[in-house]
Amino acid sequence: MSYFCSQKCHEISLDSPDAASGDGADSRPVCGACGKRFELAFVYQVASVGGERRYFCSEACRGNGIALPARRTTDPRRIAVFNHKGGTGKTTTAVNLAAGLAERDKKVLLVDTDAQGNVGVSLGVRGERSLYHVIVLGIPPDDCAVPIRPSLDVLTSNETLAAAEIYLASRPARDRVLRDRLVGTESYDYVVLDCSPSLNLLNQNALVFSDAVLVPVSCDYLSLVGVKQVLRTIKNVNELLKHPVRIFGVLPTFYDVRNRICRDSVDALTQHFGDRVLAPVRVNTRLKEAPMEKKTIFEYAPDSNGAQDYLALVDAVLASEGAAHQEAAKGAA
Repeated sequence: MSYFCSQKCHEISLDSPDAASGDGADSRPVCGACGKRFELAFVYQVASVGGERRYFCSEACRGNGIALPARRTTDPRRIAVFNHKGGTGKTTTAVNLAAGLAERDKKVLLVDTDAQGNVGVSLGVRGERSLYHVIVLGIPPDDCAVPIRPSLDVLTSNETLAAAEIYLASRPARDRVLRDRLVGTESYDYVVLDCSPSLNLLNQNALVFSDAVLVPVSCDYLSLVGVKQVLRTIKNVNELLKHPVRIFGVLPTFYDVRNRICRDSVDALTQHFGDRVLAPVRVNTRLKEAPMEKKTIFEYAPDSNGAQDYLALVDAVLASEGAAHQEAAKGAA
């Protein structure tokens, strides 16, 4: 046993990380930061890091050796893919937007708020727990979401979600239940919600949870008429429910440049929404085939027009994120 007059003298005496101690195995603990060996009697602190016991020889090493996970400085972006009209490509858009963001190294949660459960069907996943368990039973979303790709988790739905509508109708602040239930999603960069083609309590909850709405609009006359109802709904959410949700973009789908109604539809949307009209998603058979193979368009046909068009959407979303950060920085300056 050795004695030291100070912690500094003790630290000077420590063996270097590669020092040997005789020809036998050295049983002395190793500092979890600098790698030096020392007598257990002189350990500065024993700490559990990632479930593993570590020893530290000094206060400085303790500070360097315990790396806490970085704390998020911003909430995730919450995007609702929403349109009252069916057949506009909402599920295809939600699935491939989420998958594309994950391909760009963003951590994404894809939430299916439609009782038809088409998100799970498209990706070949059926979780033991669904959005019903989150809303009605209050189970944390982390315990219900299913990791299906690197950086991509899915919270599925099925026919039981119809019972959640009844549950929501009986709750106080019934438009804000989903927002309260999804408080455990802060670890994600993006939460993408695939909404049902209706105006129900679940969709109202989805809009109150979201900060942006992406509106897929198929290039036909009836879809153009339906956009007016989308605008009224979002206005009501802003004014009556006091939640500042905005239209991030209008996405023309099933676009065929050879078809006059498609060109006229995009022109009409541009006249009303200006630069919020995004580059259209062209008619592409591969987009219809991909769900049959339980794949995203990037997995099934990465060189197709459909993959190119949805990557353009992903780039637009990421560009808007960068612009938002710049505006925030200017405001703080």
